[in-house]
Amino acid sequence: MFGRFMPTEGKFFEYFNQHADCAVTAAHELEALVNDLPNAEAHARRVQATEKKADRVTHDTIDLLHKTFITPLDRDEIHKLITTMDDILDLMEDVAETISLYDVTSLTDEARRLAAICVQCCDQVKIAVALLEDMGNASAILKTTQQIDQLESEADRVMRSAMSKLFREETDVKRLIKLKAIYEQLESITDKCEDVANIIEGIVLENA
Repeated sequence: MFGRFMPTEGKFFEYFNQHADCAVTAAHELEALVNDLPNAEAHARRVQATEKKADRVTHDTIDLLHKTFITPLDRDEIHKLITTMDDILDLMEDVAETISLYDVTSLTDEARRLAAICVQCCDQVKIAVALLEDMGNASAILKTTQQIDQLESEADRVMRSAMSKLFREETDVKRLIKLKAIYEQLESITDKCEDVANIIEGIVLENA
């Protein structure tokens, strides 16, 4: 009887999609920042504003989770998915802040390539999340998560090459430290996208 008075399911998939939209928006803004350092502060502010918007979506999702009697997915899966998606935005904000705090005035082709891969990863996360509401999309979802895995592997290769080049060729220690931190942060965004892909894979395998 108690269950009749509790909301069922809720707008979880809508929130997932809103959050994925934020990730794509922030990723494009971060890529613009990396390619437009003279206007880095303006791009960084937009990344930060999008991160705060994503935080609100995360809060609303968790709040709804506490109020919902019957959820469309396992409660732990919902919590893990939305908080891991939120980590993506946090990491993008970290990159923008690092570039600003370190007063970075020039970046490398490798950094720009990593930023571009971050955009591709977030695009694929958005696709996977949009398909998640219907488990009839299981095959398409898994194909998309595999694409995220491949992009993360590509980011690993780019970073290894970038680090090797950096330690061989960079003679300015301060610049070496700055670039190393930025490479690692950019690559960590793709790692977190892969974490999201793994969570989604688990949801599909459990529910399809």
